Formats: sequence, C-alpha cells, structure tokens
Amino acid sequence: GRTVAYAAQCGTATRPAGFRTAARLVRTADRLGIPVLTLIDTPGAANDAAAEQGGAGPAIADLFAAVAEAEVPVTSLLIGEGGSGGALALAAPGHLWVTPDSYFSVIAPELAAAILKRPPEEIPATADALRLRPQDAVELGVARGVVPGAA
Repeated sequence: GRTVAYAAQCGTATRPAGFRTAARLVRTADRLGIPVLTLIDTPGAANDAAAEQGGAGPAIADLFAAVAEAEVPVTSLLIGEGGSGGALALAAPGHLWVTPDSYFSVIAPELAAAILKRPPEEIPATADALRLRPQDAVELGVARGVVPGAA
C-alpha cells in the first residue's frame, strides 16, 4: 500500500470551513510529498447568509488554487452528485474519474426546466441537453473515464 491524503464530501452542501480544510490538506500533502485523493459528492457550496459571511467564494477559489498548484498527484473520483463550483473545486484537472451513477451539473435539471419555463414532462429532455451523465463527462473531456461499480 501507499500513504495518501484524502478529502471527501459527504453528499451535503460544503461550508467555507470545509473548503479551507481541504485546501490546507492539499497543501500539507504537497509539502510532505503525499499523493492526494478527492472524493466528490455534493449538491454544491452552501449558499446561505452564514456561508457568504464565512467567505465561501474566497474559500472555493483557494481550494481551486491549491489543487492546481499541487506538485504531487491529485486524483479525483466523482462518487455521487457533482454540483457546481462546490464540486469543481475538488476536481483535479486531467485526473478526474467518475462512477456509473454520478453526475456533474451546474444546475439541477428541474431548476433548469423551471428557468426555461418548460413543463415537468420536459425535465428528462432538459437533463439530456445538460449532458450530465458519466459518459458525457468522458466524451466532453471533463473526466478520464468511468470507474466500474462495486460488484
């Protein structure tokens, strides 16, 4: 085995402190020469008043920078929902893998359909247009490949 550092999201909106902790982890691992694995599963960054007051934007930007500047390998696995910048901040450019039941999206299909004033029966077509599926991420060059699910 090999020692790795990892940061994981647990399916909830990530708070500014979580982004700062992840950035600190990436920088510490980089300084120690330890590869990093990020596990992504979030609807996005927390977007309430407390998150804004806590510096959500700068915290996300700092994590983007930490991942991009790391000299050690940073590998990311999208294991569930990958919502907006809250997910992208942990996604290593060129080293992102996805699971068969995961997806990346800047907006939920239901919200996109509502903004476009489409009826509920058009939500599946809206989802198709957003190209959310794992194979779409691979075809678009966002992800390197789809990791097979556990047997």
